[in-house]
Amino acid sequence: MSAKSVLYALALIIGSSYVTYTIVNSSPQKDTSKKKKNVADLIGNTPMVHIASLSKQTGCEIYAKLEMANPGGSAKDRVALSVIRHFENIGELVPGRGDVLFEGTSGSTGISFAMLCNALGYTAHICLPDDTSNEKLQLLESYGAEIEKVKPASIVDPNQYVNAARKGALQLKNDKTTASNGVFADQFENDNNWRAHYAATGPEIWEQMDHDIDYFVTGSGTGGTIAGCSRFFRTVSNKIKVVLADPQGSGMYNRVKYGVMYDGVEKEGTRRRHQVDTIIEGIGLNRVTHNFLQGEHCIDDAVRVTDEQAVRMARFLSSNDGLFVGSSSSINAVAAVKIAKTAKKGSKIVIIACDSGTRHLSKFWKHALEVDRNITLGEVIQ
Repeated sequence: MSAKSVLYALALIIGSSYVTYTIVNSSPQKDTSKKKKNVADLIGNTPMVHIASLSKQTGCEIYAKLEMANPGGSAKDRVALSVIRHFENIGELVPGRGDVLFEGTSGSTGISFAMLCNALGYTAHICLPDDTSNEKLQLLESYGAEIEKVKPASIVDPNQYVNAARKGALQLKNDKTTASNGVFADQFENDNNWRAHYAATGPEIWEQMDHDIDYFVTGSGTGGTIAGCSRFFRTVSNKIKVVLADPQGSGMYNRVKYGVMYDGVEKEGTRRRHQVDTIIEGIGLNRVTHNFLQGEHCIDDAVRVTDEQAVRMARFLSSNDGLFVGSSSSINAVAAVKIAKTAKKGSKIVIIACDSGTRHLSKFWKHALEVDRNITLGEVIQ
């Protein structure tokens, strides 16, 4: 390894550590009475809400951490800010220099990056599958992000959206005709992802629940949320059970339960979509990411949820609790109800409500609207 490579590696380590230190030592309580410098200061300290309908009918106390209340509308705001601050700390991003942040995403992370790049003086270049929901595309366009659509494909395909983003960043970085720099956010493999949740999301949940949690439930896309939160929970309690909620077609369920990455829809000739055979966006994967590995040893169990169950749950929560949630949030809610069936009565279960249904109107909620608004919880889970 050259001296330059060693110095760069050291800069990456020091920069990541500084970002984590800064987040950990920030105030855990948001003071809304003070003026904020920009939208970045509004990220985090999201509300915790009791889901009355699910709690009443299961006998457990089920709560949702409303990550949709972040300024960019999802939990991905935390990751985007952590990644940007890291690149700023090591001098790879400089406001006003024309620097461009490239990322491959199914939508929500791209929206968070687009929002923050506008606020902090950069350009966001987002590579994403061409079947991403129209709502997410419209939000990206509204923020003025550069959008590059690619066909859904396996990660081994050089034109897959993550690989396309990596290639674009390298091209700009190596372009000697401009002072602008290109950086690849790499949310799936970037340590600043899980660290953001270890430093902030996990501690917020712990404090909001008065140090009393029995189960924590969330899905895994990049793996950052479940890895960061689960690692934090292990430092404060040995009773909290961390459960992965996984959509159909994803291999993560079998990874947690049996140590293998495989799902029945992987059989030759049965797959409808290259990445994960589901209408759910944001969670579910058929490869193990670096972020997931950082917390895999802290995950206790996994629950499989079908598309139909998730669709019905979205309608149920909207009709009974006024919670208009997206597809991954619905997956988490179904998993919580399944856990409650065997959990001790009165157990406290916390799920992540990742984003709002407003980002899923043309796809996921198109199906949810076909569900009878008077559907029962028993019919949801069947």
